[in-house]
Amino acid sequence: MPTIESLLAQIGTVQDLQSVVKTMKALAAVNIRQYQTAVESLADYNRTIEMGLQIVLKQRYFCQQRGILASATTSKSSHNSIAVIIFGSDQGLCGQFNERIVSYAVQQLNELQPHSIKIAAVGTQLIYPLEALEKSITDQFSLPNSLSQITSIVQEMLLTIEQWQTQQQLQQIILFYNKSLSGASYRPTSLQLLPVDPHWLHNLETKAWPTPVLPSFTMDENQLFSALVREYLFISLYRAFAESLASENASRLSSMQAAQKNITERLSDLNAEYRRQRQSSITAELLDIVSGFEALTGSQVK
Repeated sequence: MPTIESLLAQIGTVQDLQSVVKTMKALAAVNIRQYQTAVESLADYNRTIEMGLQIVLKQRYFCQQRGILASATTSKSSHNSIAVIIFGSDQGLCGQFNERIVSYAVQQLNELQPHSIKIAAVGTQLIYPLEALEKSITDQFSLPNSLSQITSIVQEMLLTIEQWQTQQQLQQIILFYNKSLSGASYRPTSLQLLPVDPHWLHNLETKAWPTPVLPSFTMDENQLFSALVREYLFISLYRAFAESLASENASRLSSMQAAQKNITERLSDLNAEYRRQRQSSITAELLDIVSGFEALTGSQVK
C-alpha cells in the first residue's frame, strides 16, 4: 500500500502532467485555426489560377495545338512507375495520424499495382509505419515549423519533382495527406499532382465565362499555360501541407482530450486514496493517544 508521502508525490506529478496536457491542447487548437485559415485563403488564389487556365484553354489556337500539353496532362512514364509523397508528422502524441495515412496510401497503391514505386515521406514519424508494411522510403522532406516556412519547402519540393521528371522519367506523382474536417476530425485523401487531370482541364475549357467578353492576353500561349500549371502545382502542394498540419493538430487535440480525461480520473482516484490514508493515519494517532492515556491512568476513557 502506498504511503501518504508517495501519494503526495504522485499527485504532484499528475498535476504537472495535467498542466502540460492543457498547454498542448491550447497550442493544438490555435494551430488548427491557423492552418485552416491558410487553406481558406488559398481559395481566391486558386480561383484566379483556374480562371487564367480557362482563358488560355478557350483560345481557339491553343485548343487546336493541345498536343503540346501531353507532358503535363496525359503522358505517363514507361514501366508504369510512379512517385508518391506522403505527408505525416515529425512529432508524436497525435494518435493514429501517421498510421492512418500510411494504411490509406498503401491500400491505394496496392490497387494501382505499379511496376515500381518511389516513396517520399514528409515527416520522420512515417518511417516506422512504412517499414512495418515493408515499404522503403527513397526521399524525405522536412516539415515546416511554422506557416511562414511552408513556401520555401514547397519550392524545394517542386525542384525535386522536376529532377524526378528529367532524370528518372517519373511523370505520375500522387500526394497522400490527411484532410482537415470540422472540429478535431480529419480523413485521409489523395491527389494526383501529375499528370494534370485532363478532365479537369476540359471542364475549365467548356465552363461558361461569367461575362460576355473573354479577356485577352499577349503572352505566348505555351509560356502562359506552363506558368499557370506551375502555380497550380504550388497551390496543390501548399494546400497539402496546410491540410496535413491542421489534421495533425486536430489529432493531437483529440489525443490530449482523451489524456486529460484519464488524468482527471487518475487524479480523483489518488486524492480519494490520499484522503483515506490520511483519515486512517489520524484515527491511528488518536487511538494511540487514548491507549497511552488508559495505560497511564489505569482507567478506560468513555
